[in-house]
Amino acid sequence: MEETENLEVLSLLETLEDYIEKSSTIPLSQKAIVNKEELLELIKQIRIKIPDELKRAEWIKQEKQKILIEAQQDAETIIKEAEQRIKQMVNESEIVKNAEKKASEIISQAQSNAKEIRLGSKDYADELLGNLEKNITDLLNTIKNNRNELRGIK
Repeated sequence: MEETENLEVLSLLETLEDYIEKSSTIPLSQKAIVNKEELLELIKQIRIKIPDELKRAEWIKQEKQKILIEAQQDAETIIKEAEQRIKQMVNESEIVKNAEKKASEIISQAQSNAKEIRLGSKDYADELLGNLEKNITDLLNTIKNNRNELRGIK
């Protein structure tokens, strides 16, 4: 579906380009005479197809936030559980040192796990956003080139 929509945008841009190429020109100038309604209709159709990319970018941004929040909540839960475990073990005098050591390891592991989750989610979101940025940049460059052609700029 997505690839079909991308092809539709490209097809519409080609139609727009063909329309401009085939339009009548004003003698001794680079200006063309075009039917405003037809040109605006083509632009409207292109605009209808582009929002899907923007919706995907917003979804990726929201997913990144959710992943980061979940990672932080998981870390906090693990830390709270470790603290409760420490309090229980303190009551037993022989095990106090072992309990402190174990609690420290659990907290360290929880923090390490939380950090890995955050870094992994940031990398994943960054990769998705990078790909999306490239796609949108390519599409914007195409639109810019077509607009420049419409204005007579090469």
